[in-house]
Amino acid sequence: MKKIILLLVLFVFTNSFVQKENAFTTGEWVKLRIHYGMVNAGYATLEIKDAVKNNKKVHHVVGKGWTTGMAKFFFEVEDNYESYFDKETGKPYQFVRKIDEGGYTKNQEGFFNQEKNTVLVKDYKKKTEKTFSTPEQVQDIVSSFYYLRNHPSIDKLKVGESIAIDMFFDDETTKFKLKFLGREDISTKFGKISCMIFRPYVQAGRVFKEEESLTVWISDDDNKIPIRIKASLAIGSIKADLEAFKGLKNSFKVKVEK
Repeated sequence: MKKIILLLVLFVFTNSFVQKENAFTTGEWVKLRIHYGMVNAGYATLEIKDAVKNNKKVHHVVGKGWTTGMAKFFFEVEDNYESYFDKETGKPYQFVRKIDEGGYTKNQEGFFNQEKNTVLVKDYKKKTEKTFSTPEQVQDIVSSFYYLRNHPSIDKLKVGESIAIDMFFDDETTKFKLKFLGREDISTKFGKISCMIFRPYVQAGRVFKEEESLTVWISDDDNKIPIRIKASLAIGSIKADLEAFKGLKNSFKVKVEK
């Protein structure tokens, strides 16, 4: 269950390439409803704010996730993920990870040195500081989602092709791969939305496993916002559906109005 939540966070929250025009801007806010069948299990929000890091104006993304109702009695979650990343290059400067997932807690901040290719992780729970070496184009868990939305190849992928990036998470760098499965029109509370479908794969290790069955539907427009996320379980599946949004940079396209 913990691994499923980590993957959901990646897509709900979830640069050397030449960036295309931004798919997002300051003020964007999206909310997703997480549910198991008909049971409402929780919500997640992502908001883009302005900030200054290293004397530069940067994007500051705040991602929050929490369980609600009966779900809180079985597995209470209260997560806060933040990222500060460069508006032009998409490179992260700092991340915040303050979570409580069924009693599993972390309270960390990470500070990237893009010249030295390192990240200093301050663990406030363990009262430790440690510096890790990173690849040149590393992303954190939140900046990864926004970097991929702007990836110059995102609209050019053929079925079966993938985009791969290095992602720093849980004190290690892992290879993250996003495989394009095709396109589909899905019914939502807003109407029928054209989507691109992706399957994430993460290098097998102690945090993630490649066989985790997660599917992500992203709006097939200039916004590339998450419309649906589905994690298949032994019995049933956990889903997250777009519940509300505001401040999108581009027009939100609905094929058939309800």
